[in-house]
Amino acid sequence: MHGYRAHDLLWLDAMPAAEALPAWASAAWLGQAPLVVRRATTAPGRLPVGLRGPARSERHACEIDVTTVLRRVTPEMLSARVAAMPPDATQYAALAALRTVAPLLDATGWAWGPTGGAGFALASGLPVLHVDSDLDLVLRIGVPPDAGQTQALRAIAAAVTHCRLDLQIDTGHGGFAYAEWAAGRSSILLKTDRGPLLTATPWEPA
Repeated sequence: MHGYRAHDLLWLDAMPAAEALPAWASAAWLGQAPLVVRRATTAPGRLPVGLRGPARSERHACEIDVTTVLRRVTPEMLSARVAAMPPDATQYAALAALRTVAPLLDATGWAWGPTGGAGFALASGLPVLHVDSDLDLVLRIGVPPDAGQTQALRAIAAAVTHCRLDLQIDTGHGGFAYAEWAAGRSSILLKTDRGPLLTATPWEPA
């Protein structure tokens, strides 16, 4: 996908065709709100993206021309902004949890970053978080973790008590929910660009 990865946030210099967008996706909103790269297969030169509005029900999937991308912010770039969050940001449980867990994530040495509403809010400053918003995170782990790393993951999950945690592990071949893997399931759901796949070996190419 031209170097773009799922969860990257994009700002464009040309909006998707208006007739392909829902009514809430106004030019004023899209002038401020980034689009998020999603997992899907597209034609060369196209990117699969998702739009989100201020309400939870306002979501829309579409494609864009890669040449319209003006700016990109990755989850890893957002992880560097956590320490600089203003004190009043932690009125939201998701951001309070993010501030708590960030040092543990940094200590792993893995690339990581906030996604979902927390990532969107940090990147844009737009009011999309709610008091009961989840904390969504992505961890880039290219090989299966060893025993010490597995314990570090458990500590990270246990440290988030403010809200629900959705921790996604990105293997480079796709992404899966840490909670499914930690539960010891024989097969877990791996999200790939070609669609979801049930697998016992998420770190191996499908």
